[in-house]
Amino acid sequence: MGSAVLASPHRPEAPTQELSGTQKAAIVLMAMGPEAAAEITQKMSQDELEAIGFEIARLEQVPIDVARAVVEEWEQMGRAAVSIAQGGVEYARVVLEQAVGAQKAAAILKRIESQLRDSIGFQNLRNADPQQVSTLLRNEHPQTVALLLAHLDPAQAAAVLRELPATLGGDVLYRLANIEKVLPEVMQVLERSYGSESKLALSNDMSVAGGPASVAEVLNHITGTLEKELLDTLAQRDQDLCEKIKDLMFVFEDILRLDDRALQRVLREIQAKELALALKAASEALRERVLNSLSSRAADALKEEMEFLGPVRLRDVEAAQGNVVKVVRMLEEAGEIVTDAGDDDMVY
Repeated sequence: MGSAVLASPHRPEAPTQELSGTQKAAIVLMAMGPEAAAEITQKMSQDELEAIGFEIARLEQVPIDVARAVVEEWEQMGRAAVSIAQGGVEYARVVLEQAVGAQKAAAILKRIESQLRDSIGFQNLRNADPQQVSTLLRNEHPQTVALLLAHLDPAQAAAVLRELPATLGGDVLYRLANIEKVLPEVMQVLERSYGSESKLALSNDMSVAGGPASVAEVLNHITGTLEKELLDTLAQRDQDLCEKIKDLMFVFEDILRLDDRALQRVLREIQAKELALALKAASEALRERVLNSLSSRAADALKEEMEFLGPVRLRDVEAAQGNVVKVVRMLEEAGEIVTDAGDDDMVY
């Protein structure tokens, strides 16, 4: 997939999100030149050298916009890492927002926090099938389940929740939303019980995990009836907290909130058949908005596709809507669109 991106020099966007970490490293080293690259590669393992060397060998020509975007991302990640080391995540956020703006700063910090999360324990859980994880956790206290899910990828946490009873899942999400700081000793006990044999490399400070934003991110990976059941359970426990989480979520119908430019960017990434399937259960307002954003020819083709589909299963529609939402989140994380500009002035 990455090679296809690099082979398209006339592509209007610089799609760094489609490149692997190894490909990005290869491009940065190529941009540095032989001498500077040699200093860095001396510190790499043999496996890393071979992987990067392979990518360099097959990257005959890198479009200038892709190379520039990769180098800029590398510089921003480096700036963020130094800032975190100097004063923590919040200090890094302030530094980055001044340098690249709030939206890009949030995306950079999100990538770094994801990398940090992946570098610590719970490897066994992260590599396990969600159904196996849910079986393991089904009889645990909801607080324990919440602590463990807080350290999994949101997509995997969502997959685990799908396998749990909705009442338990709602209780877990309520506790996950209220987690603020967890003592490292507690996490080490969980790591020894559920994770790999290695201990967590945590400091003496309390580890931060969870919160309303974490719950919203997990729920963004769940659509349809289960999402509603989980939110209803949360609302029964704490209506204000539930509303705060909803405000942080992006659901399929929220596409109506996108501006014209963002909507057109999203539609370019979605195949006509999947879009038609997603719109089968959409509101009339959303259908009209999407159709009006397309050319007359494309709109007619989409209408024909929807009619051709005929009756479809609800779960297939929900899956298609979930895939559309994933595209929206991907583009937002890449800084290409804004899902909710609010009253802020926008500059394009």
